[in-house]
Amino acid sequence: MHSRWRVLPLLALLAAGCEERPSQPGPKEQAEGYYVKGTSDYLQGRFEEALTSFNTMKELSPDDPRLPAAIGEVYLSMGRLNEAAAQFELALTRDSKRSTNWSRLGFIQAQLGKLDEARSALNKALALHPKDFNALEQLAEIHVKRGEKDAAVKHFVLAAEASPDASKSPLVLRAVEVLTGEGRRAEALLLLGDWVGKGVRTPELLTALGDEQVRDGQLLPAAASYREAASKSPRDPTLWELVGEIYTKLDKPQEALAAYRESLRVKDRAVVHVAMARLHLGRNERQAAEEQLGQALESVSGSDVHELTALAELLSTLGRKPDALRILSNLSAEPDHAKDLELQLRTAALARELEDEAIVTTVCNRIASSGVKLKKCP
Repeated sequence: MHSRWRVLPLLALLAAGCEERPSQPGPKEQAEGYYVKGTSDYLQGRFEEALTSFNTMKELSPDDPRLPAAIGEVYLSMGRLNEAAAQFELALTRDSKRSTNWSRLGFIQAQLGKLDEARSALNKALALHPKDFNALEQLAEIHVKRGEKDAAVKHFVLAAEASPDASKSPLVLRAVEVLTGEGRRAEALLLLGDWVGKGVRTPELLTALGDEQVRDGQLLPAAASYREAASKSPRDPTLWELVGEIYTKLDKPQEALAAYRESLRVKDRAVVHVAMARLHLGRNERQAAEEQLGQALESVSGSDVHELTALAELLSTLGRKPDALRILSNLSAEPDHAKDLELQLRTAALARELEDEAIVTTVCNRIASSGVKLKKCP
């Protein structure tokens, strides 16, 4: 075969190889790559890297309508509110129909104290997207600042209705906070019951419901609310403790002891052992009460005033008043508790009973130096 015919197939193969080689991405493709990278950096909290990527994208595709909003989100997360506002204003010149741009601008203006401008922007967001729960929440906060409590509650509820499931509970609780701040506890109780009935049964919402039920005297329903909250929050020992306290008030010692044991399964705490000891004393079970006292002394943290005073009272009840006085004396001598009049008087009274005049004098002088004037110090 002539050499020319051997060369031609080789040239054809080389040409085909050149055609299959990928071409370099153009400016549009490069810009899209930087947008993806900037978004990834932003979502991972790498804000400076995100800005670098978005600024590089701006050089390649300066008119991309997504760019100002993307940069605005980064500035907002960095707390650079004025720069974020400028970016969202620019974003609106490119896309005035995007409700999120109005919502973000309204949020930023509210943080900057520009409430009228914020309200206007948020209303524009809602006109485009009536279920923008972020806009509804921010509008509610503006109503709170203006003292428009009914409007605030209404918009927090609307925000909860429009929000994803994970965001409903905090929004309802915010509405409840506004109501209870106005002393409108009956309305708060109804609102909580309504949302729990709708299936929003988070530990926080159930606990708030239990609190309001206790205030309303609904002790058994409150115990049920706290019990369910405890089952959904297995690391919180205080919820079972609240169940135990309710059953104690209802004179149901067996149920109370069972609840306190559940609390101890979560965390061993002296205050719970003290409560159990008092239940045993009420049933004339002194040995069981003594055992609980021993466990209380082993688990006491030494930093909780309520825990230490409860332990001192139990020691006093069980005939160990000198030990109780040592706890109260040390506790009342701490600078942080110098103005706790109830603690100081309790310490002085027990010291007087035990005829420890040195402690009586020290405590009475401490009360006087705090500025409190008593007709008679114990």
